[in-house]
Parts: sequence; structure tokens; C-alpha cells
Amino acid sequence: MSSVIEIKVPDVGNVPEIDIVEVLIKPGDVVAVEQTLAVMETDKATMDLPSSAAGTIKTVHIKPGDKVSEGTLIATLEAGEAVAAAPAEPVAAPAPVTAAPIPVEEAPKAEPAKPAAAPAAPVVTSNEGFKAHATPSVRLFARELGVDLSKIQTGSGRKGRILQDDVKNFVKQVMASGGSSSGGAGIPSIPAVDFTQFGEIEEKPLSKIKRLTGQNLTRVWLNLPLVTYHDEVAIDAMEEFRKSVNAGLAKDAVKVTGLIFIMKALVAAMQKYPSFNSSLSPDGEKLIFKHYFHIGIAVDTPNGLVVPVIRDVDKKGIFQLSNELAEKSELARTGKLKPADMQGGCMTISSLGGIGGTAFTPIVNAPEVAILGVTRSKMQPVWNGSSFEPKLMLPLDITYDHRVIDGAEGARFMEALKSYLGDIRLLLL
Repeated sequence: MSSVIEIKVPDVGNVPEIDIVEVLIKPGDVVAVEQTLAVMETDKATMDLPSSAAGTIKTVHIKPGDKVSEGTLIATLEAGEAVAAAPAEPVAAPAPVTAAPIPVEEAPKAEPAKPAAAPAAPVVTSNEGFKAHATPSVRLFARELGVDLSKIQTGSGRKGRILQDDVKNFVKQVMASGGSSSGGAGIPSIPAVDFTQFGEIEEKPLSKIKRLTGQNLTRVWLNLPLVTYHDEVAIDAMEEFRKSVNAGLAKDAVKVTGLIFIMKALVAAMQKYPSFNSSLSPDGEKLIFKHYFHIGIAVDTPNGLVVPVIRDVDKKGIFQLSNELAEKSELARTGKLKPADMQGGCMTISSLGGIGGTAFTPIVNAPEVAILGVTRSKMQPVWNGSSFEPKLMLPLDITYDHRVIDGAEGARFMEALKSYLGDIRLLLL
């Protein structure tokens, strides 16, 4: 006996709105359980939407460009004796996450929109004078984009209520008009260049994920006074211990990497200097201290950079962390990370050690207040007071939000981190 089954968007985490970028089915198609029906995209990742049942597609209720959320009807199918399986969770393709930006459409390049009535770059200020009418969700959306709702004089909703589209349009207007900072100093745009005059070219659209990541990085760069502190530490003892630990493991066991010790040392330093495990409130008036220690690890994948979060690093041993990091890295490389796997980080580690380099300036993954950069270690002659001796030196780079952390505290934090990496026995105290 046949039955009609509804396929809906399952729980994808704390994501209010998802774009449909591709629909892979049409009426009459026969699909199997777990077969991909559509491809969705958030500001952080692309996700395959698998079928929870097998059967013949009767009706498709979505099209590319639609916005959906949990519970949205995707398709109806006619199944024979097939029984609907539990809704499968979509899996996410990796994408670079520093902070999670809210989707904002790009400003049109041709015929820029006219400036807003009171043109100003999106900057959070108090709503003085004009009383904006908007729901709490729209106010949160505006705060995350840094938009002052008092600048939007009239909304398109009922009785002039401001909607999300009004906030997006305001941002587009500011971007199209060149915008101005809160101090009134406009940032000149880069002039357009016709590259065809120099030779043959090819244009490829930038993915939504990269566009939104770029917007977020720009927002961080313009809003946070960033300072980067560079140093290096001798890790000969740590490496010797790591190699001895791995020598005792079975051949098929996950090996302990230096990154595991860096994670443990970083958490110990954060416990000593709690400001590094905090976030600044949106109004800049309060510091929110976190009593948990979740570390984000930037992982290089064929599809770009993604940052899975390893939770409760302070409560786990090096073998458990090694297995979890290997598992999360594999999920990232195969595009199976869930959005929740990339949320909740307290501080991020960006390691270029497997590639090279001597130093770099990582950008803070706001709302975190600091990020640790690591590059390749190398043997160097180090003066011990009477002669030079070879030491395996690991370069470290820490970027922090200067509103929360001053230079002296940043230097002390790095010294604490170096002490733990230089003598890992201190982690046992």
C-alpha cells in the first residue's frame, strides 16, 4: 500500500534562515533513502539535504533562491512499503569561519543605490530621537551587523515596522554610497579597472561563503583595534616526550601531534589570564567571562578553511584530544561537519606549521578576543650564556583585541604559554 510522505528541513542548529542553491529532484524522480534532494547554504557552510525515505517524487515545493528553515516542506513523495526513516541531519561542506556573519546581499555593482537619508557606516549607537519600530529578532539582526535602527526612518512592514529586508537594504545603500565611519572620515573605494585592456581574462563568481567571510573579516578589521605579538619558544623537551609517547602506541593508533600540547598549554594560560577567555558585550560596557574552554582549530581542506571546535579541552587527556581532533579534521575534509561543530569556540588556533613560514598576523575570530598563530618550528643556535647550542624553536603569534587586553597582559600571557610549552610538566601542577 502506497503512502504520501512529506520531506522537511531537519534541525540544522541555530540557523534561522538557509538559502536553497540547487534542487536536484523533479516530479517523477525515484529517490532512495539518504539521496541528496537539494543543496542548501548558510553563511558558514553548504549542506546536502538527504531524503528521509525512498519513493517517487510527487511535488517539489522549493526552487533555487528560496529561503527555508527547520520544518519547511521540501517535497512530497509516494512510497510503497518504505517506512520513513528518522530525519537525516544535513552535513556541511567546510568553509572559513572566523565569526558567524548574518547573510547580507552584496551591493549591486551597476547603478549604486542612492545614499540613505542620513548616510553613515553601520555603527552601533544609541537610538536617540527617532524611535525605531522593530521586533526583537530584527533588532538582534541589526546589532550583529552594526546597524543603528534609528537611521532607518521608515520600515516596509505594517505601520512602518522595520523588517530584516529594510536592514539589508540600508547596508546596501551605505556600501553603494561609499559609507563613512562613525568619526566621519569616509573610506575611499578601490577604483574599478578594465583588465581586458591588458589581455585575456576570466571571471568566476565568489561563493556566498567567501563573500560573507570577507564581510566579517572586514567588519572585524575596521571595528577591533588589533595587536599582534610575536615570540618563539624552545620545544625540544616537548618533542622528545611526544616522540616517546607515540613510540609506545600501536601502529594503527592515532598519533599525538604537537598541536595537542599547544591546545593544553593554551587552556592553562587562559585559566591564568581569564581575559583571554572572554567576549566584549555588544555595547562595549561589560566583559563576559566564560567558564568553559572550547578551542577552535583552523583546518585546511580542499574546499577552503574551516574551524571545528574541540570542546572542554581542559577536561580531556592527550589521547582523547588526538582522536577527537583527527575525527573532526576528517569530517571537515570530507564535508561532513555540522554547523554546531563550528560554534562556541573560546579561542582559535591557526597553525601553518605543516606548510611553512616564520610569522604571520592572524585576524581575531570575533566575538573571541584573541587568536593564536603557529608556524613551522626549526633548529636555531641559542645563546645559553657561555656558548651557542642548537634548539628547536617554535614561532608563536598572538593577535588580541586591544580594548580587552593591553600590551603588558598580552606579553605576560605569551610568557605563560611559553613556560607551559617549554616544560610540559608544568601542566600537571
